[in-house]
Amino acid sequence: MADVAAEVGVSRALVSLVFRGQPGASPDTRERVFAAAAKLGYKPDMAARLLARGRSKVLGVLFTARNPYHIDLVEAIYPAAEELGYDLVLSATVPTRNEHNAIEALIGHRSEALLLCGPTIPDEDVSELGSRVPTVVLGRHIKGARVDVVTSYDRPGAREVVDYLVGLGHRDIVHVDAGNRPGGPERRRAYRDAMRAHGLTDRIRVIPGNHSQEGGSEAARLLLLEKDAPLPTAVFAANDQCAIGLLDVFTRAGVKIPEQVSIVGYDDSHIAGLSHIDLTTVRQDVPRLAQLAVEAADEQLRGAREPGVYLKLESKLVVRGTSGPPASQ
Repeated sequence: MADVAAEVGVSRALVSLVFRGQPGASPDTRERVFAAAAKLGYKPDMAARLLARGRSKVLGVLFTARNPYHIDLVEAIYPAAEELGYDLVLSATVPTRNEHNAIEALIGHRSEALLLCGPTIPDEDVSELGSRVPTVVLGRHIKGARVDVVTSYDRPGAREVVDYLVGLGHRDIVHVDAGNRPGGPERRRAYRDAMRAHGLTDRIRVIPGNHSQEGGSEAARLLLLEKDAPLPTAVFAANDQCAIGLLDVFTRAGVKIPEQVSIVGYDDSHIAGLSHIDLTTVRQDVPRLAQLAVEAADEQLRGAREPGVYLKLESKLVVRGTSGPPASQ
């Protein structure tokens, strides 16, 4: 603004008034100020303006770099944030960078509120974070903390998977779970409950896993090494990444999918629908989850309500090529 003021021959304060649309300058002066700004290539620094008002209008987003579902969430958060006038700062967790460091980086970049995609830090840490900065958790069930939660109903989605597979004629259905990672306990309990409801209590089997492709690969190798036991006719994986690990190892071992083993994932991330994967999975409404999360953050920032809202959306089974009736049918 000092350069524009020198070009026009007026004070910097007058230039500031013009750019802010305040009274105090004649129409002729305003015209000359804008002409000088265009000539000098000056553009007002919106970030600086917001900071001067005590606002950054920035939402910080935590996500896992290797999780395709989180990438889908980030893509959906961008337009939702833009619609409400917010920009985003992203911070990823990778094997060499934990969530605490990633979150502190977001706060250091003056994020007004935080959107945490499937965080794994302890509940008490989430609660403490919510007392410091408005926080919204996506895809994880957490209660009693001063944060908003936006997620899907995991139990009905997992139950739908078991009902579908049993309806096809499957009885030997294994679940590769995600331990205590987001959604893991709920999907595991729903699998057990659904198997019992179908009179398959003696067929219940849970193999420890996680949300990674490596977790699915390890589970597949474990099943292939059990020479004295036949392969299950169906496997319900904790998420799509896990399911893809199963699919990869089984296919390399010559196991026909779905003729010998049906595989079902969870999330319907963008990779699930690729033609060479064609994964049956449970779809979560990512655009709606993103929109609700941004709106929840905005409501907290505007002081419209206290934090602690719990929003849940329905999910839907998407049938593709990795599932079908068992060979004996």
